Amino acid sequence: MEELQELKAWLFRENIRLEAAAKELKQMQEQFLKEKVQFQEEMKLLNRKVIGERQRLKEDSQFFEKKMEILQNGFRQLDLDRRCLDKEWARLNAEKELLDGHFIYGSHPEVSVFFQGVSNPLALKKRYKDLIKIFHPDNLAGDKDVIQRINKEYEQLKEHYEKEFRHA
Repeated sequence: MEELQELKAWLFRENIRLEAAAKELKQMQEQFLKEKVQFQEEMKLLNRKVIGERQRLKEDSQFFEKKMEILQNGFRQLDLDRRCLDKEWARLNAEKELLDGHFIYGSHPEVSVFFQGVSNPLALKKRYKDLIKIFHPDNLAGDKDVIQRINKEYEQLKEHYEKEFRHA
């Protein structure tokens, strides 16, 4: 009987130990489930952040591409404008050289380049005003030397017409 008592005591202790182990195992399972749920929530949150960051990166990339396209178009337009300006400068320089090469000062109205075809004082004055508007040094196409030549020719022609009307 003593053996039976010992077996009963051992069974009782073993039963208590097993219940404690089962209780501990159950607590560990509950803790594991809590950690699993928490981990899943953190993963969802991180996935949303990753998706948001990818979307922001995509939008930034599209924005950058649009800005780059605008800049490239701007540079193309600037290049076109520069080429047009170069052509215009070349044309104006050629015109200036042509005018510089053809200036002949004299007392006859027929030799005047700026006032060619002017046959009376009224037309002379109108042409003079138009030329001043074009070649004034404050203008883009203006030139101090050209204005001086225009003024000199104008004065010569004005004197010529005044002499003609005095003799008439």
